[in-house]
Amino acid sequence: MDTNKTVLEAIALRKCLEATYNRQRIRLAPHILYTKHDQLYLDGVTLERDGKPPRELKVGAFKLDGLVDIALTDHAFDLQPVFNPDEERYQGKTLFAVEMA
Repeated sequence: MDTNKTVLEAIALRKCLEATYNRQRIRLAPHILYTKHDQLYLDGVTLERDGKPPRELKVGAFKLDGLVDIALTDHAFDLQPVFNPDEERYQGKTLFAVEMA
């Protein structure tokens, strides 16, 4: 399955992704796919880094090209309150985002 399809499916179904980013294995709750400087970026909340939870939950930006060995998991995630789809950086650049219902 190609990366773009996997990411879109994860956002639509609210399923976590596992990938390697900067040589660390992460489990990520993907919230939004957007463009920045003509590149694709994925913002999400890292739920695990090398098997350990983060000290605090926050939205991280991941250049899509930097996510290696990306895979859809069966782990569902809830919309994280630290995510704000109305931030200026997303305006006019959002390709796909979690439903805010």
